[in-house]
Amino acid sequence: MVPVLTVDDLPAATAQYADMLRLKVVMDHGWIVTLADDQHRHQLSLMTKDATAQVNPVVSVEVDSLEALDAAHESAVSAGLQIVHPLSDEEWGVRRFFFADASGKVVNVLAHR
Repeated sequence: MVPVLTVDDLPAATAQYADMLRLKVVMDHGWIVTLADDQHRHQLSLMTKDATAQVNPVVSVEVDSLEALDAAHESAVSAGLQIVHPLSDEEWGVRRFFFADASGKVVNVLAHR
């Protein structure tokens, strides 16, 4: 699980968190940056506005396979959870969907293709 913080100034936030927490940029798409320690045990994403979704998630959960992702999506739909970003193949190499939990928090569930 990777927490996702929405920020106004991505370069400033990146510099602040990288310096303060001694993390390195491991992904930068211009609208989202992920920072991690050397072993990738601790990660943090900073985002201005999601590139394809109407809302920003508060956390990203990566599952092990596309099959696990499809099963998670099916479970979310069966449970009646609100899908706020449909199951999508994104151009940056992930398949993902967002759901809103009972308290309204938006969760990004993804797998790499």
